[in-house]
Amino acid sequence: MFESPSGSGYGTDRPAALDGSLGMAARYPPITRPLIETYDIDRWVRTCRRGYRQGQQKKERSEGAEPAMSQVWAGIDSGKWTHHCVVIDQSGTVLLSKRVENDETVLLDLVETVVGIADGDNVCWATDLNSGGAALLIALLAAHSQQLLYIPGWIVRHAAATYRGNGKIDAKDARIIADQARMRTELQPVRGADQISVDLRLLTARRTDLICDRVRAINRLRGTLLEYFPSLERAFDYSKSKAALTLLSGYLTPDGLRRIGIVRLTAWLKNRGCRNSAAVAQKAVDAAGAQRTVLATQATGSVLVTKLAAEITVIDHELADLDAQITERFTRHESAEVLLSLPGFGPVLAATFLANIGGNLDGFDTVDRLAAVAGLAPVPRDSGRISGNLHRPRRFNRRLLRTCYLAALSSLKNSPASRAFYDRKRSEGKSHKQALIALARRRINVIWAMLRDHTTYQEPGPAARSLVA
Repeated sequence: MFESPSGSGYGTDRPAALDGSLGMAARYPPITRPLIETYDIDRWVRTCRRGYRQGQQKKERSEGAEPAMSQVWAGIDSGKWTHHCVVIDQSGTVLLSKRVENDETVLLDLVETVVGIADGDNVCWATDLNSGGAALLIALLAAHSQQLLYIPGWIVRHAAATYRGNGKIDAKDARIIADQARMRTELQPVRGADQISVDLRLLTARRTDLICDRVRAINRLRGTLLEYFPSLERAFDYSKSKAALTLLSGYLTPDGLRRIGIVRLTAWLKNRGCRNSAAVAQKAVDAAGAQRTVLATQATGSVLVTKLAAEITVIDHELADLDAQITERFTRHESAEVLLSLPGFGPVLAATFLANIGGNLDGFDTVDRLAAVAGLAPVPRDSGRISGNLHRPRRFNRRLLRTCYLAALSSLKNSPASRAFYDRKRSEGKSHKQALIALARRRINVIWAMLRDHTTYQEPGPAARSLVA
């Protein structure tokens, strides 16, 4: 016989609360009624009452909102130059199929036409792009208070396999987009971001492009140097040394470096504002003394290296200017002070984080959803009796994951709480990357609470850190 939390059994002496709750059990299907005789009846009653209250609250919320149901769905297969729009009704019948140019006047005519077809009913628009070529369309629909859903391209691609025919045309894709918007209920609406977040998204994207260009140019420079002057290639780290890049703008061949000598090369570098000019000159001349052979690639290779060094210098200047713009705009955001208070976040990383979440938490229902979008939540792959089979997600915002990862890595330097959590994960057998990802996931909870309550971060005391460790 099972015992209740109060100690009474369920034989002859039932709890008094049970008599008033048997009517609730009678309303449930017969398959659940044996639970009354074999399970904790008090717990079962509490569960029923909790479910009833939640149902009542959900009903009250739905009655208060009174959402209007859409009667017409417009799917748009977006492109750079043209869009294809297909309009369907509740039965899936095609009411309109039209290709339009990505032009404001033409798009306004399309909106007017679709609204006219709806004849007073609500129109639900859906598109497979949320930026780029669809930016003008999104802005026009928002200006006319039209509901717009975003359907990712991978959903459209997989859904196309369930429709008849193997062909792929814009009209078919637009028809699938409209049909998916009609049937699915979990699609996310396209929401507009504030002006600062839009600026940060463009600026941080440009910064990423410049970083990639810089890495590419440095790799090409090192590869070209290796063709005719390998000792100079391994003498410096050209990704960090400004003096080494300055050296390549004037003296980059063995005979040229031997001719100028250490003293004159030191003065030449110092006049161009290089630090540690004497040490750089010494390394360069030593590298020149180690090679006396002139290779056939030296004449052309030296010209290319000079151009690549100048290109890297220009990129560095543009990056400095871009970082200043990012910092200036980021500091004007209402959440700037909140994010900067968290260890690991500087102006650039915090601006990148804000740009990738849209400037606020409105697009995320829960902190778990934010973690999933950032790629910090494992996804289950359970089947049958196999459970707890967790894997790395495949679809997530990689820029957001990189931002959270780098911020977690940086926080180890000046946050005792982060260091304690990281050390605990390492002691559990986790690798460096696994421990950092776990730390980034824990920090997502902190970031969520900080942005939600608009409060700055306070480092926990030693007692709280001992609980974490």
